[in-house]
Amino acid sequence: MRWALVKVCLAVTTMVVVAFAVPLGLVIREMARDRAFSNAEREAAAVAPALSITTDRDQLERVVASAGSDAGMAVHIPAAGDTAAVDLGRQRAAADDIATVRRLGRASTSEVPGGSTLLQPVALSSGEIAVVEVYVPDSEVTNGLTTAWAVLAGVGVALIVGSVAVADRLGVRMVRPAQRLVEGAHELGEGKLGARVPEEGPTELRLAAVAFNSMADQVVQLLANERELAADLSHRLRTPLTVLRLNAASLGDGPAAEQTRAAVAQLEREVDTIIRTARDAKPQTVAAGPGAGCDAAEVVRERMEFWSALAEDEDRKVRLAGVDRPVRIPVARADLAAALDALLGNVFRHTPEGTAFAVDVHNGEDAVIVLVSDAGPGISDPEAAMARGRGSGSAGSTGLGLDIVRQLAESTGGDVRIGSSVLGGTEVRIWIQLAGRAPVRRGHRGTVRRRRSGRLVSTFNRSRSLP
Repeated sequence: MRWALVKVCLAVTTMVVVAFAVPLGLVIREMARDRAFSNAEREAAAVAPALSITTDRDQLERVVASAGSDAGMAVHIPAAGDTAAVDLGRQRAAADDIATVRRLGRASTSEVPGGSTLLQPVALSSGEIAVVEVYVPDSEVTNGLTTAWAVLAGVGVALIVGSVAVADRLGVRMVRPAQRLVEGAHELGEGKLGARVPEEGPTELRLAAVAFNSMADQVVQLLANERELAADLSHRLRTPLTVLRLNAASLGDGPAAEQTRAAVAQLEREVDTIIRTARDAKPQTVAAGPGAGCDAAEVVRERMEFWSALAEDEDRKVRLAGVDRPVRIPVARADLAAALDALLGNVFRHTPEGTAFAVDVHNGEDAVIVLVSDAGPGISDPEAAMARGRGSGSAGSTGLGLDIVRQLAESTGGDVRIGSSVLGGTEVRIWIQLAGRAPVRRGHRGTVRRRRSGRLVSTFNRSRSLP
């Protein structure tokens, strides 16, 4: 489109320049010719008064010399009575042309080698007609014509170049939004849901960009809704499965009990596989916009109500802290619920009955920390556990729960740490960076510090996480 517009503009401008330059060049040539013959007429008029007074050769020669054109001027005086004919200067015009001018009494021009001559009739006192011949060379007729034509050609070329440059800029203005629209479509097709197109350019392209951005927003919203549904289904499925597995464990011995436990384990593996496949196939999404998120304290209280009933059945002591006031975080409600269910499900799955656990929420100025602690045997190799959480897998653990938690924390710019809790077991710390706030400075052993009024103030340390 860009080069097509340049070619059209080039063709149109060239035709316009030729249409105006050629006639203008011809007019300039005629003006130069008229100027040359006007000068010749003035020279002839300078001799006419002298001819009307006298026909003396010597006096006429002085008059012609004073006119400054003696080399290009000739005077032809016919014979009258006893006076012989007088011819001054070099005659270039044909005798017939001179006779015709004398007979008609009208000025005329004639072509001669090297130029033209102006034949000007002048009436003498004797009643005869003299002819003043002024030679006009071709160089005088074309004087300044080359310069004028060069100026016209330069102006024409400048107009053509300028029109091509303007057409190219207009083409860029039209093509660039189209290219951005194509690039945005490719990025959206590759799964980059944050791709948007600037709404600029011609009206049609602006409308296309608006439609594209609206479509991309709808796609993002649909995928977000689907992700919300997947996360909700994940914790809805995993939580009853955990309860079912624990109840199956209390069935005692016997073929029916073993078959039930095997079926529950198989179902749990299948559900884990389905959820993992759905998460791996999830396309790249965009960060939540301003105002998105949930109340972490409310979500923690809601999930703890469910798990507390199961903990009571297994004689587990439960501690909950930091949820007495709202704690806003830039995380979807379903994602946080899925992460909590994954960690609490791991507590019930990998610790014996009667093992206490606790959930603490710490709200800082720039981050929110959620701690899930237990009094179980602990994790001997936290790095290996996090590696399983990144999809490597190992015997006895799929790592799916930690993968859910890790993705939730990293989506906000935070992270997940595994360490030892004051209860003697495992402590999983979920660091959730608050949107629009600068990252905090993290100290050793889970300590988080921020600078205030020139001194360091501890906002969280491990000794406060559990009593």
